[in-house]
Amino acid sequence: MSGNSNDEKQTIFSKAYWRQAAGEMKKTQILVFAALMIALRVALKNVSINIAADLKINTAFLINAFGAMVFGPVVAALAAAVSDTLGCLVVPGEPYFFPFIFVEIAGSVIFALFLYRRKINMTRVIMSRFCIDFFVNIVLQTPIMMLYYNLVRGRYYAPIDLLRIVKNLALFPLESVVLAVFLRVTVPPMKGLGYVNSDVSALRFTKKGVCLLVALTLLGAASVGGYYVYHYNSTSLSASYTAEERTERNAAIGSIVFARHSDWLAEETVTVVESALPRFGTNEITYTCAVYRADTAAIAERAAGGGAGMETVRGYSKSNARDDKCLTFLLRAVVTLDRETGEILSYTETGT
Repeated sequence: MSGNSNDEKQTIFSKAYWRQAAGEMKKTQILVFAALMIALRVALKNVSINIAADLKINTAFLINAFGAMVFGPVVAALAAAVSDTLGCLVVPGEPYFFPFIFVEIAGSVIFALFLYRRKINMTRVIMSRFCIDFFVNIVLQTPIMMLYYNLVRGRYYAPIDLLRIVKNLALFPLESVVLAVFLRVTVPPMKGLGYVNSDVSALRFTKKGVCLLVALTLLGAASVGGYYVYHYNSTSLSASYTAEERTERNAAIGSIVFARHSDWLAEETVTVVESALPRFGTNEITYTCAVYRADTAAIAERAAGGGAGMETVRGYSKSNARDDKCLTFLLRAVVTLDRETGEILSYTETGT
């Protein structure tokens, strides 16, 4: 049976819509169909359509969209949770990380909200795909990926995550077109089996649809580009320093500070780089450092007992220096350098 006027009048904010969606749980036919969709999603987990080098459309999203269109957001959420768990068990790859289940659920529910018992047009298809690619795969998944890399891998790889974000934006228009074609081809013959309650008779490529596709692609690219500039300017490079790099940077910035304080003895003073912030589009990098007076006698005694000696202290990070009782804070300096020439562009000091 095709989508009717009553279905169209029910919005996602109405109780009737959610009662109807929850009611799908009581239908044996729907549960069997959901099980079939779960099996297909797991089977197609690693099956992709190659577009270009490292650019692939995963075919499982088509099954996800079709299933969500048939059984609605409530069953879609449960089916997504099951398929995510089974997918990790049946198709082993990366270690199972529970928070990713929320990405799967969010994507399935969004498809259902746009397609379940609706008269589907190109706008609905495009908006459903955009919401998933942008709000789910980028906005929601990015912090989960950061958590995953930090907890499971021990380190967050920002360049890899940026590549994933760019791929999502690049695939958005292609996935929208593929999904539209897929629904236009598969829905009519399936309606005769009594599963499909949505109508795709209005699903056609129009100038309005093309304009919307282009506008959302540009909007997504501008948003990600703006975030990247912000992230670039506000992410300290010092967080990724190796022990050798940290020691070298501490010494280099320390020499700039010592040049302004000739009364200090370098062997009794330690400079620790707390942050190193680049500026997008320029060669500038701004270092914030803390300068400490070292109790060399206490440190030497500690080193004799197997503790951190001066060599270790000179490679300290911000937290290490703050917790070391053998160091006394003197001042904090902010130094901006030209990364290519090493020229000092600005220098300021504070007592805090």
